[in-house]
Amino acid sequence: MIRAILVAVAGLMTATTGKAAEPVLLHAAGSLRAAMTEVAQAFEKAGGAPVATKFGASGLLRDEIAGGVRAEVFASANLEHPQALAEAGRSGPVVLFARNRLCALARPGLDVTTETLVARMLDPAVKLGTSTPKADPSGDYAWEAFRKIEAVRPGSFAALDAKALQLTGGPTSPKPPPDRSLYGLIVERGDADLFLTYCTNARAAVAEVRDARVIELPEAVAVGADYGLTVMNGASAAALRLALFILSAEGQRLIAAHGFAAPNLVQPGQKSPG
Repeated sequence: MIRAILVAVAGLMTATTGKAAEPVLLHAAGSLRAAMTEVAQAFEKAGGAPVATKFGASGLLRDEIAGGVRAEVFASANLEHPQALAEAGRSGPVVLFARNRLCALARPGLDVTTETLVARMLDPAVKLGTSTPKADPSGDYAWEAFRKIEAVRPGSFAALDAKALQLTGGPTSPKPPPDRSLYGLIVERGDADLFLTYCTNARAAVAEVRDARVIELPEAVAVGADYGLTVMNGASAAALRLALFILSAEGQRLIAAHGFAAPNLVQPGQKSPG
């Protein structure tokens, strides 16, 4: 499947126009900031066009693109947002290019383990932070976890839905600082005792906040995140090359180095995906 999509995308290059010197417009999920910044730099170093990046909540980026904001490559933290653009005839096929998982970021000093995580999330004294559903897939994944918890502990969904603090990812949420993890700041300030976010975000936060911890979700309520890539109709040939670079062995290696699972990265002894 991946090979077929790559061939189809590559074939589109003959029908596109664009000046190589013009920057490629890449819109990407905020959780991809570090990974895609490095991918863009590697692409440029390999002879690709300059890349102009915009990072943010995937749902908000999708709305901007649907509303007419010009973009060429869209890398979303879910498959649904780019698929909506594809189904509206705004972009080409959607390709899975990275995977992530939901983790809990725990503030320093909070007594919590994977085994006690659900009970602590339900504890009225514990402030539970999330991102904003619909605007940010991270929030959607948090509510998916709530529904899974409901299945094993009936009555939990209503409690979690009521107490969750939607602190990031919304239209009016604070913007991430350029040099700090927003999630680290949130637990450092005590705005949340636990914050449900991507494991990659949580790991970046604990690198900045002493004694903060990453807590894995119990297997019964674990939630994975599939990231989708699409190229907008009318994109330049350089933009299509960037998409192919993201899906290449080099691009996938760089993504994996930032803690994501790279589904198109062929491991020794594996057959290439197709």
